[in-house]
Amino acid sequence: MDEMRTRISEGRGFLAALDQSGGSTPKALAAYGIEEDAYEGEEEMFDLVHAMRTRIITSPAFTGERILGAILFEGTMERDIEGLPSARYLWDTKGVVPFVKVDKGLAELADGVQLMRPMPALDDLLDRARAHGVFGTKMRSVVQTATASGVAAIVEQQAEVGRRILDAGLVPILEPEVDIHAPDKVAAEQLLRDELVTALDAMPEPVMLKLTIPSEDGFYTPLIEHPKVLRVVALSGGYSREDANDRLARNPGLIASFSRALIGDLAHQQSDEEFDRTLDAAIQSIYDASVT
Repeated sequence: MDEMRTRISEGRGFLAALDQSGGSTPKALAAYGIEEDAYEGEEEMFDLVHAMRTRIITSPAFTGERILGAILFEGTMERDIEGLPSARYLWDTKGVVPFVKVDKGLAELADGVQLMRPMPALDDLLDRARAHGVFGTKMRSVVQTATASGVAAIVEQQAEVGRRILDAGLVPILEPEVDIHAPDKVAAEQLLRDELVTALDAMPEPVMLKLTIPSEDGFYTPLIEHPKVLRVVALSGGYSREDANDRLARNPGLIASFSRALIGDLAHQQSDEEFDRTLDAAIQSIYDASVT
C-alpha cells in the first residue's frame, strides 16, 4: 500500500476510468460496436464488457509508464485477466494502481442534486476489495444546479462514506461531479469548493477527489494543495477528448480520470494493431494534458 500511495501521490500520469456498470454498460458496449441484439441477458453482457476491458488492460499501450491507476467495476474486480485476479494483474503485471467503484448509482434529483443510493453491502465490498489488493475506491454523486443546501448534502454524504472507507484501510476518491451543462456551473463550483475545504479539514486522513474540470482555470488549486488531499483527478464529463485535454492542461496539478474520452475511439471490429495504435494515441494525449 505504501508503494501504491507514493505512486498515486507523486507519479506522473493519469487514472483510467473503466468502471461502467449497470445501465451504462449497454451504452459502453454500443459505443464499442456491440449492439444489444448481439447478446442475451446480463451474464452475456458482462462477459462482453469484461472482454473489452481485458483487451484494453492487456494492450501494450496500457502500462504504468503513463497510467497511474485504473478504476474497476466490482464485477471486473471479481474476474481474472490472463489467469490473475484483475486488481493483482493491474499492479503486478502493469504497475497500475487498482481502484474499485463502490456506489450503487444515483438517487432521484432533489434540491438540485443527485445523492448516492444506499450502499447496504458496502462493508462486504470493502472487505473483498482489500483481499484483492485494491488500493482505493470511487463513488459518484452529481450537482445539477447551485443550491447551497443540495451541495452541502452531497459533500456531507461523500465525506461520511469516505470516512467509512478510510476506516476499512482503503483510500476513497470522493466524486461530487458538477454537471457540465449546469446553468449555474460557476456558482455550483464555488459552493462545492467551499464545502469541500470544510469537509477536508475534518477528515482523519488524506483522500482523493474526482471533480469536473472547472470553468475558471486553477479554481481547484486550493484543493490540490490541501494537506488532506492525496490527489485531485478530473472527469471528462461529456467533453470531447480534445476539449477535455485542452481544459485539463490549463489546470496545473489536476490530472485526468477519463472514461469516454479515453476509450471512445476503440471498436470491437478493430484489428489488434489498429486497436493498440488508437488506444496509444488516446493515452498519450491524455498523459500530455495531465503532466502539463
